[in-house]
Amino acid sequence: MNAHTTSEPSEAYIALGANLGDREQTLLDAIGRLDAHPDIQVQRCSDLYETEPVGYVDQPSFINMAIAVRTTLSPLELLRYMLFIEQELGRVRSVRWGPRTIDLDLLFMEGVTLQTSELVLPHPRMEERAFVLIPLADILMENDLSGFTDIVQSAMRKLDGKDGIQRWKTCSWRTAFAPSGN
Repeated sequence: MNAHTTSEPSEAYIALGANLGDREQTLLDAIGRLDAHPDIQVQRCSDLYETEPVGYVDQPSFINMAIAVRTTLSPLELLRYMLFIEQELGRVRSVRWGPRTIDLDLLFMEGVTLQTSELVLPHPRMEERAFVLIPLADILMENDLSGFTDIVQSAMRKLDGKDGIQRWKTCSWRTAFAPSGN
């Protein structure tokens, strides 16, 4: 796939997480900013899950979720816009896997396999992370023709457990922000 906007929309899956400040509001703000972009339309939103930190554990619990979007942006354009949103919402990268106001990860984009220094798709570690897979399973469509649903379901069966993750709240971003109609 080229690095420029495409004319055909693709479905993409994004994982979101936050553990500093008003976690829920920051996630809703990120979703609203994604949906406000003229080339991105948020389709579905998972429930919100409170999760224990992984890797660097001396930090507050996270709220994690996933969304499905339709976009005509290339994977790199979408990633760069996601990084812009992180910066706008106060993300500071000082400790790997450390506390953050917001984290947006592009997990998968329909029809795209990519390996560059900037982006690897599908996301190389998503299958190891319950805090990604469980919200992702909420938003997958049964009529998925890309095979992504099969990958997620297979990874879910292999999880050692779902300790440290619990459903926290139903996503209410459509009621927090009027639909943009884009």
